[in-house]
Amino acid sequence: MAASAWRPLGGSFHGEGFSLEWHELEQNDRVDWSRSFHPRSVEVCLNVRGRASVAVGSRRLELADGTTGFYVRGDEPLTGSRAVGEPHQFLTLELSFDFLRAQLGDQKQGLHPLILKVVSGENRAGGVGTTSPITTRQEELLKSLREPPVQSVARGVWFRGKALELMSEILFEQDDGELFCTRQKRVARDRVEKVIQILRENMEEPPALEEIGRRVACSPYYLSRTFSQETGMTIPQYLRRIRMEKAAELLRTGRYNVTEVALEVGYNSLSHFSQAFCQTMGSCPAIFQARELKK
Repeated sequence: MAASAWRPLGGSFHGEGFSLEWHELEQNDRVDWSRSFHPRSVEVCLNVRGRASVAVGSRRLELADGTTGFYVRGDEPLTGSRAVGEPHQFLTLELSFDFLRAQLGDQKQGLHPLILKVVSGENRAGGVGTTSPITTRQEELLKSLREPPVQSVARGVWFRGKALELMSEILFEQDDGELFCTRQKRVARDRVEKVIQILRENMEEPPALEEIGRRVACSPYYLSRTFSQETGMTIPQYLRRIRMEKAAELLRTGRYNVTEVALEVGYNSLSHFSQAFCQTMGSCPAIFQARELKK
């Protein structure tokens, strides 16, 4: 491991029964990740970057970029590893069995079967849950956890609330048909929102479809289809639209000429930019700018 950073954020596993931690690793050698798992605990991982796996016997949890999952460490150790030769960024929420029983002791309905066993005092062997994409809301939660928006004296209560929030999202199972359909639609919307965010942040040099798919934990083919269904446009069409909207915004200021605007939104060819602008905005960029500045 060439470089690593571990940052405790809030809570104390031994003192309070939960702990939130941020990890950044540069993995050059194989490391036994499972050595960090406390006995009789449940760990939730929001895996921002870097492939990882956790296993109990033949049951395995695979964490790709942009996914979240959980695993239960009973009395027997788990096996866990992180891919060699790539950077890793992830948040962990570790929960003691006693903490979970105190918080969920009266909650039987809807819990994931593994968590229900923990709460009922039956889970001694451990196990692994399932993965799901990190949602846009969870990405915002990650940012706030690393930079808490409350004063230091209130952070203990705030972190505890965030730990409970993550528990409510990840440790419950939705097995009703209608709820599953609703969840699938929410996941699709979240993915599309992430793609739009990526496009807006990388308008000048947008990543390839394969890279976008990797960031949102979705195959390029399925992502293209989902994006078109949700927005009515292909990803290239949407990218062109937000580029032209940004170009129009810059032209209205009068501080940029057409060539400068073309470069600002990622076009090296002035003719290609002008053609795209005309098709999208209904007039060529020079005429558009002159008309807007007269208003």
